[in-house]
Amino acid sequence: MADSASTDDPPSFDDPFSGDDVEQRIYGTILQTRESATGSAIADRVDCDPKTARKYLSWFADLGIVTRHDGHPATYERNDAYFEWRRINQLAAEHSVEELQARVRELTTRITDYEDAYDAATPAAVDAVAVAEASDERTIDDVYSALADWATAREERERYERARQQRAGADGEQATG
Repeated sequence: MADSASTDDPPSFDDPFSGDDVEQRIYGTILQTRESATGSAIADRVDCDPKTARKYLSWFADLGIVTRHDGHPATYERNDAYFEWRRINQLAAEHSVEELQARVRELTTRITDYEDAYDAATPAAVDAVAVAEASDERTIDDVYSALADWATAREERERYERARQQRAGADGEQATG
């Protein structure tokens, strides 16, 4: 008897959480959801009973993963601040103060290069169309790509700096404690 689908294959793009248990499917759906949704809507997306979805959503709300908005019916929204906090904690746990500091310096250099290249303090201060039209070398896509990279570098530097401060504080407490 031949099995037509290998268990090692990735899940289909249309249903990436099909092999997971209900909790993981709900969690995965939360990660992908950009707006508030009812428990029933989430249950429909993950193919489970609405009561089960609400039970897990309530638990995720208690953990801070989602924000519950009271109403009839209640809606749930991904808590981006939780995921930001989690990422910073992960960086602080996985890297030394020196590694975090080196990454902050590297990102600061990259940001400064963009500030100099575009003669602006932030990517939002740059008129991408005007820059592309005034340049023989840069297309509008090149400019938008550079501005996106610049914005990402600024966000990443903030995360690494917060992780560095957290790690430095934790290391300081360990050294004095």
